[in-house]
This record gives sequence, C-alpha cells and structure tokens, in this order.
Amino acid sequence: MGMVVGVCCRKKCGVKGNIMIRVSNIKIRLAEIDDPKDELHVLKQKLLIKLKIPEKALKHFRIAKKSVDARKKDDICLVYSVDADVKNEELLFRRADVKDVTYTPDKENEIIVHGSERLEERPVIVGMGPAGLFAGLMLSRHGYRPILVDRGEDVDSRVEKIEKFWDKGILDPESNVQFGEGGAGTFSDGKLTTLINDKRCAAVLEEFVKAGAPKEIIYHYKPHIGTDLLRSVVKNIRNEIIANGGEVRFRTKVTDLIIKDGKIHAVRLNDNETLRCGVVLLALGHSARDTFEMLKRRGVNIIPKPFSIGVRIEHPQKLINFAQYGDAAEHPMLGAADYKLAYHSKNGRSAYTFCMCPGGYVVAAASEHNGVVTNGMSEYKRDGRNANAALLVGVTPGDFMSDDPLAGVEFQRKWERLAFKLGGESYMAPAQLVGDFLNDRKSTGFGSVVPTYRPGVVPAELKNCLPAYVVETMKEAILYFDRKLKGFALPDGVLTGVETRSSSPVRILRNENFTANIDGVYPVGEGAGYAGGIMSSAVDGIRVAEKVMEKYSPI
Repeated sequence: MGMVVGVCCRKKCGVKGNIMIRVSNIKIRLAEIDDPKDELHVLKQKLLIKLKIPEKALKHFRIAKKSVDARKKDDICLVYSVDADVKNEELLFRRADVKDVTYTPDKENEIIVHGSERLEERPVIVGMGPAGLFAGLMLSRHGYRPILVDRGEDVDSRVEKIEKFWDKGILDPESNVQFGEGGAGTFSDGKLTTLINDKRCAAVLEEFVKAGAPKEIIYHYKPHIGTDLLRSVVKNIRNEIIANGGEVRFRTKVTDLIIKDGKIHAVRLNDNETLRCGVVLLALGHSARDTFEMLKRRGVNIIPKPFSIGVRIEHPQKLINFAQYGDAAEHPMLGAADYKLAYHSKNGRSAYTFCMCPGGYVVAAASEHNGVVTNGMSEYKRDGRNANAALLVGVTPGDFMSDDPLAGVEFQRKWERLAFKLGGESYMAPAQLVGDFLNDRKSTGFGSVVPTYRPGVVPAELKNCLPAYVVETMKEAILYFDRKLKGFALPDGVLTGVETRSSSPVRILRNENFTANIDGVYPVGEGAGYAGGIMSSAVDGIRVAEKVMEKYSPI
C-alpha cells in the first residue's frame, strides 16, 4: 500500500484554528529595496496593501515562493507568494477587490504501511549519493537498519584526495569527484531545481534544511546549496542514518553479486568479504563503470541510453549578469545571474547548456586513469570571477557503433582518453578560445577570461577530442545562443574539454515494483538511469525505499 496521502479542504471540513492563506503575485520593484535587510519590511507592506487590511489584522507571514521577473531589464521585479495568518481570513474570500488569495495547501501527511514479508538480513544500499542517502534516511527512520556502502571515502577524506588530484594530478580511482560520500553532486553547484513534479520534492528540501542547508531553498525558484555547504549537509544526513540504527562503510566496493534461484543472496565486498542480504539498492552513480560490467556478467538486464557530451564554456560572470539584468546587474537582491539555453540544429542534433555554475569553477572530474573529464562547481555565495556551464550535444545508442549494453561507456572513454592525450597526458585539459573554436584555429594563449580548471589547461583544438557532429552542432549553437544572451560568443570565452558524464550511459531495467530481473535487486537514482540531478535522485531514493517497505516488515 505504501504512502497514502490525504488533503483536507478547510472550507468544506470546517477546520478551525491557525488557518493560513496563500497570497500570490506580490511584486516588489528592485528600486523599492536598497538593502536586503529591508526585504521583509517592504514585503509586509506590499502584503497589507494587496489584502487591504490594517497591520493589526496580520498575525504573521512567511515566504512560500520567490522568483525574479527580468523580462523588462529597466523594471526588474521580485515576485513572491506569501503564506499569512490573518484575522477573519474567511472575509477575504467574499471580497471582490482582493485577488490572488487561496488557502495554503495542506502538507501531505506521510503514512507508511509496512509489508509483512520478513527480511532475514539488513538491506544493503550501494552508493551514498543523493539516491542512496535518502533511501538510507527513509529506511533507517522506519526500523530497517540499512547498511550503506560506498567505494569512496567520507566527505572530509574525499576533499583531501580531490585537492591532491587538482593540485598535483594524483588521481585516486576510488575516491574522487565521482565517488564518495554525497556522490558527484557534492562537488557541483548543488542545484536543487528539477523538472519532475513529485510531492516528495518538498520533503527533500525540508530534509536538506534540517541537515544544515539555507532555509531559502524551501521557497526560492532556483534553489541551490553550493559545494561548500553540501559537504556538511551530507555528513549530517549520514549521522542521522547511524543514529537511527543504520550502518555506514566507506572504502567498500561491491565487487560481485551472489545470486541463487533468481534472487539476491549476498554481495561480495572488496573481493574478500561476503555480506548476506535479501535486498540490495543499487544507487551506483553514473560513473560506476566496473560495477556496470559486473552486473552485466551476472545477467542483470542493462540497456544503453542516450546522454550528452561536449565541453565547459567560461565567461566573465559580470558579462552574464549584465546580459540578464542590464543596469541592475549589481543590485544586491539579485546575486550572480544564470542561464539555460537550447538549440535544435537542422542536422537533427540538439545542443544545450547544462549545470550552469554562476561564479564557479571548472573542475577535474576523472574517475579513471588516463582520461580527462570536466565538470562545474560553485560555492554557496557564487562569488567567483567566472561563470561556467556545460555546452553539450545529445548522443544516442546509434552513435556508439555497437550493440553492447555498455557501448556508451566505451564511447565516453574514447573521448576522455583523447582529451587526456591532447592535454599532455598529465590530467591537464585541452582548452580553446571561443573565437578560435568558431574559426577552426588552434589557440596559442588566453585573454581576458582566465581558465579556472585545475590542474591547468593546454591550448589545443577541441575538434581532436570530440566527434565532428558534436563540434559542428556546438559551433551553430554558440552563434545562436549569442543572439539570446549577448556575449555568449565572446571571442575570449574559454572552452575546456571534455564533459562526458552529463548522465548515465546505461539504464538498469526495473519493473513496476522497482526491482531488476534479479529478485531483491532495486536499481535506483541517476546511475541506474532513473534520475538526472540531486533532487530527482533523492526523490527516486525515497520512492524505492517506499517500495521496499511496502513488501517487507522492519528488521
């Protein structure tokens, strides 16, 4: 039965007590706020005016949603929805002169109905990215005492290994930007935007706040945490899992599955330990290539899936701010601007920007020796000099030139190894000025945009480490995007290659109960092909945990 949700209509049920109303479409012009400290005061006055009530009739209020309307750069507005507790709120619904007022939606109450089938051993969760952490949090709170294993290290040890790689080019294949506590998202901008429409999203945001994330992520239209704050947030989630009876093991790789009669019987850890289990959640992440190979050998159904490849593009953050906000670009209420762009070529390919990091850095994200992989990262304040984003072109299994389920993995490796060679075989990355890229010439140096990639970059021609159709589509897209966002084709902009890990190259098939063709094996999250970011991965972790609880009783 799982999660059962009921929403009560206060007006029909006659519920009394603290009844909140939601007031939408409250606009504040930037010119009306000189200091961020004045935001709530100005918002309160706007609320009173919109409701046409005296101050004494307003008990309290809180921001429910906040966004920026920058369609008119000479008149940028902040747009709010506010939840308010007012006296005689029912009178507002009778007045024709009050608009944009509804009752605040009730929070959906979670009711978990546990199954009756007995688990002989504790469930095992493989991977501690968002999917694994939230599945572990859910199961631990309901008495299932999960065991979480991750091939990487705790986040503090992981930071040390990553800094060593970025400074000296010494890669640990088991503890890096891709593997370890918090998953790949820990070393990103920490974006919490998502295209999925799931009631669990609000619960995920609340859990992040409970674990130490800024409260504004609850209502901001583009919430983010930042890599610096995420590191402590994931530790706090881990500590709650342990406090609830869960167990966490780092430096622990699942190297084999032991299957009997079509059902999971145990997992092998580090090739030297057998851990019996009847339920395994595979929250692997999109870069667990050796684990994908093991699953294929064990007969787990895997298919290739589309993903995207390309480069990171860097501009001055001030250029992006001005392009988006005009003369208001430096207003303290706006912060660093972002963008999201898409282009559809006549050749049938599509290009788009992804994981845009305002005031961020391009980072080395390799997880295998002899390959260069880029990604983007921002801290919470987003106060770095440059903006960067992935500039990607979609590829499909038809591009992989093989019917093997893992053909997409080999496709990624091919371009990563060419980038490694082009960068001098030292984990430095090949880079090219936008102007040179568009004019098909090798860069010899860099101009006003200083590359942020560590360990460093080597001027090169990126056409030597990307498919020709990707290069041509990117060229078209840059010129098209420049018409949408003035300055995108800045000649001094920097392209750094290659970005190949935008999403998983495989999907581990699962049925309506979320199990694979091996009974007791639950593929979950981005690595399994069912999510595409922190939020959707966390939500998928919760959904799979619910399915486990529907079937099994607590330990």
